[in-house]
Formats: sequence, C-alpha cells, structure tokens
Amino acid sequence: MHSASKIYNAPLTSRLTEKQRQQLCDMMGNLELTLLYKGSVHGYQASAFHQRCDRQGPTLLVAYNRSGYIFGGYTSVDYAQSGQPIRDDQAFLFSAQDGKDPVGIRVNSGHYARYDDAEGPNFGQQLYFCYNNHPLVKIEFILNEAFSFHSFSYGYDTWLSECEVYKVEQRSALLQMPWRNVLWTAERRAELMEMIRNFKPLVTSVSRFRILMIGPVGAGKSSFFNSINSIFTGHVTNKAMSGSAGTSLTVQFRTYPLKDGCGGKPLPFVLCDTMGLEDQSGAGLDIEDISSILQGHIPDRYTFNPTTPFQPDEQKSSRPASLQEKIHCVVYVIDSTKISLMSDKLQEKLASIRRKVNSLGIAQIVLMTKVDEACPLVEENLQSVYVSSYIKSKVQEVSSGLGVPVSCVLPVKNYSQELELELNCDVLLLTALQQMLRFANDYLDDVGPL
Repeated sequence: MHSASKIYNAPLTSRLTEKQRQQLCDMMGNLELTLLYKGSVHGYQASAFHQRCDRQGPTLLVAYNRSGYIFGGYTSVDYAQSGQPIRDDQAFLFSAQDGKDPVGIRVNSGHYARYDDAEGPNFGQQLYFCYNNHPLVKIEFILNEAFSFHSFSYGYDTWLSECEVYKVEQRSALLQMPWRNVLWTAERRAELMEMIRNFKPLVTSVSRFRILMIGPVGAGKSSFFNSINSIFTGHVTNKAMSGSAGTSLTVQFRTYPLKDGCGGKPLPFVLCDTMGLEDQSGAGLDIEDISSILQGHIPDRYTFNPTTPFQPDEQKSSRPASLQEKIHCVVYVIDSTKISLMSDKLQEKLASIRRKVNSLGIAQIVLMTKVDEACPLVEENLQSVYVSSYIKSKVQEVSSGLGVPVSCVLPVKNYSQELELELNCDVLLLTALQQMLRFANDYLDDVGPL
C-alpha cells in the first residue's frame, strides 16, 4: 500500500519534448499545458482518468504508441460523466510520427465531438483511449463521421506506451507596456494613406517600387494584396484569388498595380504575387524561378511549372533587366499560427531563398499574418497585438528562424471574412506597407541610378 501510494504521488514528468509542446500549443493558440494524468503513473482505468481530469475545463489528450506515433485530441468542454453527447466546435484530433509536424483534424460541423460517459475518453464515438481499462486505443470507422480520418496516422499500432492528459489554460499575456508604439486613430490611418500616396522612388528611372511576396501555401500573400486594395478602394475587395486550399491557388506570376480608389491615380508600388512554397520537391514555387523573378526576367502572367524552371528568352536574357523591372523589396509572408509547425524542408527552402536575396542586396521584411487566430486576446482586440507577450515571442521566433532583425518582422491581420473595413486592421496593414516602401527606397539608394 505504501509503495502504491508513493507511485501514485510521484511527480509527473511530461513525455512531450519542448518542440512538440510548442507545436501543440500553436494549434490551440496562446495557451499553457499542465499535466493532470499520466497512464503509466495513475493506471489506465477509466476511474483513474476521471478522478484526475473531470471538471478541469479544456483538456488535451496525448497518446504515444510503440511505433513512434503521437496522437490525441482536444476538447474545450469539461469531462463530467454526464452521460450526454457533447457539442464542441473547438474540438480537434491530431497525429504525428516522431520528428514530423502534427496534423490537426477539426470536428465536422453538426456532429457531436464526444460522448461524456464514465468510460475512458473518446472523440466522436470513433476514437477511444484507455479502452476497456487497458493501455489500448480503439478506432471505429463509421459512415457518419464526426472526424475525417484520412490524414490521421497511428501506424495501425493500437497498444499505447503512454497516455497523458493536460489541462489547457490561457496564459496571462498582456504586457504592462507595448513593445511597439502605434496610434490607433482615424487620423493616423489618413496620415499613413497620404504618405503612401506621395512616396516616390529615389531613383528617377524607377516609376514604381516592385515588392515581391514569398511564402508557404495559404500564408496570406494574395490576401495581403486584397487587403491593401480594399483600404484604398474604400471597401472590402477580392481582386486576387485567395483561399485556404491545400495547394497554391496562385499558379501565375502576377504583378498587381494599385490605384488610389476606383479610377484614381496609380499608387507608387506594384505587389508581385507568386505561387506558394510547398514541402515536396517538384511542388510549389521553384527556387530558380524566384531568382529569375528577383532579376526582372519573368513577365506578368507567366504560368509556373513546378517541374521545369523558367527558361528566359536568349535574346532578352543577353541584356540585364533594367532597375525598373527588378524586385526592390522581398516580403516573406508567414502564418502566425504555423510558425512552430513549419517543416524542416520548408525552412531549408526559405533559407536558400534568403541567401539568394542577400547576395543581390535586396531589402527584406517578414509579414506575420493571422495574428488574431494565433492569440485569443488579439482576436478580442487587435490593439492588443503589441502588448501581447505571445505575439512578441512569435516575432522573436520568426526573427531567429529566418535570420532577420526583430524590427523587420511585422504582425498584420488581412481581411478574410469581414464585409466592412476596420480601423485597427487598416493601421497595421498600412504601417507594414510604409515599412516596405522605406526598405525598397533604401535598396534603390544603395544600388544608385543604374
């Protein structure tokens, strides 16, 4: 009895690595994990699970099997043994193999996320943990699924080497002082718009700055153009194709000149949109194509071929492109919610692009999108972006990962589901655009009138 009590009260040690913990937190937002239950310590009986985990608020279950897979699920609704089916639109499953990024699977709309009974935890009455009071997982594939299992991986190994449940809590994330000062006023928005209208390239041979957007699929490159266009048009627009598809919706190299309102004067910059970067070789934008874009060789509406890089016309490539045709500022567009989930292959691609851009001396900025989805406090009030310790930590993580100064990392929220313009959103977007134009002018000042 004494030894059993000693085991039961042993300090709980999480099996998650720091990287795995960070990746899972990123899937849920700015949250903190506290270990409540550990099967190897407390036993795999349903009663042990409920004793430790009932009425603890949102929880994350993490299971490990002998084949090196990590998988589990999140629910925002308390376990209470109510005997009722539970609706929870925040619920999701995840799975990953050792060394790979986790894949999240949201609950399908209109379905119950789990059944709240006295047995071991389950999700959608499809996925059962600690089944029958054993270190066992049971998966049932049914027609009317609460969760779509097509991307759920567990190596078909149903015996668990460990099962852990974590209490999920929001961190206290508001700093006493903002780490960047921003004026969130209509006057500031008007001032920024006027400065951008009147911005002129330092080199007279260049009529407009050319800004190239580069980033993973779905990060928000096309959405940034749409958002800037919306501000100067006066209402939300969707001129560039954007969405949340798994592969790039942009298949052409597009140069988007903008006007100051419908039928207005041209603004002094062009936003250049590219196909999204993807993990696999032979998919997404090719690094050689980026080199051709930077040097001004690829024409507007050129259709990318991921398996064959652009071949410049021999006659045209014999002469260097003019400074007007080259890229003056490169903007890396990174999704705030996926920073820790970025694969090694994608990071390698970005690093090789950075080396090429550095060799050409072109100015570089990082646009960190979807800050509202990354931090609940920022979602509640966008003005919290520069007092959010979580967003600050993500900016520092991007800075370190991409090798750019913190001052070059700019958090923004693009227009996505809104029907009307919003002041705070506009101020962040216009501040980022102003920095891009300043950096582009710094580059032109360096290279001189070529």
